[in-house]
Amino acid sequence: MAELYVKPGNTERGWNDPPQFSYGLQTQAGGPKRSPLTKRVAAPQDGSPRVPTSETSPGLPPVGPPPPSSKVSRPPPFVGSCPPSRTVPMDSPVVESETLLEDVLRPLERALEDCRGHIKKQVCDDISRRLALLQEQWAGGKLSTPVKKRMALLVQELSSHQWDAADDIHRSLMVDHVTEVSQWMVGVKRLIAVKRSLFSEEEANEEKSIATAEQNQTVPGVQHDL
Repeated sequence: MAELYVKPGNTERGWNDPPQFSYGLQTQAGGPKRSPLTKRVAAPQDGSPRVPTSETSPGLPPVGPPPPSSKVSRPPPFVGSCPPSRTVPMDSPVVESETLLEDVLRPLERALEDCRGHIKKQVCDDISRRLALLQEQWAGGKLSTPVKKRMALLVQELSSHQWDAADDIHRSLMVDHVTEVSQWMVGVKRLIAVKRSLFSEEEANEEKSIATAEQNQTVPGVQHDL
């Protein structure tokens, strides 16, 4: 505590005037200098309160959680004219095109008509009866979706004259779904074989006709009607 020194009596002051104190003795005595209490400290730039260095212990980290940040993170604003894409939920149903009976039955019936006159009537009637069983079971809902899809592929291969591919599909149906297709698949198999045989004969006849025409054009002495 600072020492107070009362000056000796002053003749110019009254007896009831308050005494005058002198603080010069502290400076003369060499006491520690104190910083004036009116000194201002510069405010920090980041807005957080700053503790004077004299009140903190050197080398020790501050105790307690950090002060909460006044800035709230926000998502970046949307840039562009297109709205953000929406994800489709995984459990949404996927609509598949249903295989129609007409798309399968009509090509088979046309193939059967092409075979009439080239094979026995008994064979054609048996194939026709098997196709009628196929139509009945399909319309009655007795055939599963995999069978319908494979039959659609079989008909496509048959119409494209891909005999090996059509025969492979027939065998896969007999192995995987024999209980569903056993009553009418025999007729489809026979129809594939007959169409393949007729197509081979037609190709052979066509090639023979082309070869004969070329031979007649190259043989000398053969007259052609104009």
